[in-house]
Amino acid sequence: MAYLWLSLAFMVPAVLSAVLLRASIHWGAVALSTVVLLSLTAVFDNVIIGLDIVRYGHEHLMGLYLGLAPLEDFSYSLAGVLLLPAAWHLLRRRRPTEPGRGAEPVAERVTD
Repeated sequence: MAYLWLSLAFMVPAVLSAVLLRASIHWGAVALSTVVLLSLTAVFDNVIIGLDIVRYGHEHLMGLYLGLAPLEDFSYSLAGVLLLPAAWHLLRRRRPTEPGRGAEPVAERVTD
């Protein structure tokens, strides 16, 4: 169960940040990213486990697998998909703007 606790250390902050910023997150993009990233995780985790590049101590796992990949491996991908849009939103909000200017860029006039 050690991997489950490690997964929760990533999932809890990710879910909390997504819930707190739910109105600011584009959920269609999150859904598409989740499908793509979980699919890639399923394929490549099974490959690296099948090739014996990575080996898990089964006594530390929940015992649920998708192919050869333990279910805990998918939590890291899901946490990233939830946490990155929240971090992006928070970092964009904190960016200072010049006094008297809006947040949108101003087009410069090009002279020949």
